[in-house]
Amino acid sequence: MAVNLTRIYTRHGDGGETHLGDMSRVAKTHPRIEAYGDIDELNSIIGVAVAGPGLPERMRPWLQRIQNDLFDLGADLSVPEDTEHPRKDRLRATPEQVTWLEERCDEVNAGLEPLRSFILPGGTAAAAQLHVARAVCRRAERRALDVDGANAEVVRYLNRLSDLLFILARAANDGDEPLWKPGGER
Repeated sequence: MAVNLTRIYTRHGDGGETHLGDMSRVAKTHPRIEAYGDIDELNSIIGVAVAGPGLPERMRPWLQRIQNDLFDLGADLSVPEDTEHPRKDRLRATPEQVTWLEERCDEVNAGLEPLRSFILPGGTAAAAQLHVARAVCRRAERRALDVDGANAEVVRYLNRLSDLLFILARAANDGDEPLWKPGGER
């Protein structure tokens, strides 16, 4: 897939519409645009986690791979499925990408203590950033569900990714997790 961006501004979106990957035009508030916009936001937040302090080193290449996968998901959502003229060369999210996330979940979770309470988002700076990413990932998943005809693997990927981000946040706290105390300090 060749990308050639010679000019960033085009003025094509000044009227509140944008092109999808198949060159059809939709409102910038269209569910498809909202969904891959949230995925873009998620990708940016993960980028902050990767660049930030305290991230366990083994997580960095995983998160960078996930950032690339998120571009794949955005590309998938940007091109509606053409059932009359299906193309084999369209970039689509795959079950293998979901399986890779599940393997990372199992790998990291095996080294964590079992949960005995809900966890408050926070702890280390890296864990807190991963919790923000998890929350945005959940929103992106909800938005992807609103896209008619979306590839089901996009939703599956986002669902597993939010699980992985939660597990990675736990691991980044290295056992010192802020726990929910029902009723707090009342």
